[in-house]
Amino acid sequence: MSQFPDVPVTDVADDAAVLDIREQDEWDAGHAPNAVHIPMNDLPVRLDELAPFLDRDEPLVVTCRSGGRVSRVLPWLEQQGYDVANMEGGMRAWHAEGKPLEGTSGQPTII
Repeated sequence: MSQFPDVPVTDVADDAAVLDIREQDEWDAGHAPNAVHIPMNDLPVRLDELAPFLDRDEPLVVTCRSGGRVSRVLPWLEQQGYDVANMEGGMRAWHAEGKPLEGTSGQPTII
């Protein structure tokens, strides 16, 4: 059992600023409209981009495709001072729920 809260996608607003840690090609294929994209391996050098999320009253919701990468990133983000939560089921669950997707490839969005 994770020490971090799991947030069901149904509880995440369509326009929420979630942190998407998937790779660039996954992001380009389809992402939540207001998500912040920092691939997992880039987080250590781009952490300052998350500064606006430090003083929020609610946790920073983090997502990947299905949750595997998030489980490795949440403990590290917590050590950096962030209040974090996992978006349960990741972007696969987001897509399955029919939530909005944007792509940057000009092709239909996919997850």
